[in-house]
Amino acid sequence: YHLVHYLPFCSYGHEKVDRCNVAAYYRPCNNRPLNILHFLTMDTLTREERRRTMQAIKGKNTKPEMIVRSYLFSKGLRYRINVKKLPGSPDIVLKRWKCVIFVNGCFWHGHQGCFILPKSNSQFWKNKIERNINRDRDNIILLENMGWRVIVVWECEIRKKERRKERLDEIYLEIVSGKTE
Repeated sequence: YHLVHYLPFCSYGHEKVDRCNVAAYYRPCNNRPLNILHFLTMDTLTREERRRTMQAIKGKNTKPEMIVRSYLFSKGLRYRINVKKLPGSPDIVLKRWKCVIFVNGCFWHGHQGCFILPKSNSQFWKNKIERNINRDRDNIILLENMGWRVIVVWECEIRKKERRKERLDEIYLEIVSGKTE
């Protein structure tokens, strides 16, 4: 076949592929059929560019956080967000009620029953998620020792609208029932 220009190795470990003849010729490393769209959407950034891009992704103002915050605001509760002076920089801090809320993504924080370990680079992800879980646990212990009540809201609990209202009401009641003034 005609060799004009090779693509670099992809992140999934597939062999180099002729750019001009991608649709007609490809050879995945595991000899299984390969979705040709994989090559059309292959990463065009260098490792350094990808690293900078990934570092720029922030964990603030996510959709689940915004849902919880808008609900609490509609109930008349006022709060601060991402307070750096507290361990773990909680997503929502209700100082009047001495309560903090972490809105956790199921993947990044290893939620039991939701988290599925990726098949590629699994050891890296296993170590990363375990570190996140341990750090979350340590931050919760530190906050509780400081006298804060900690509420953890999982992404899956508010993803579906049927369950969302019920869970948000539970959070509200948990906050106001433990008011310390």
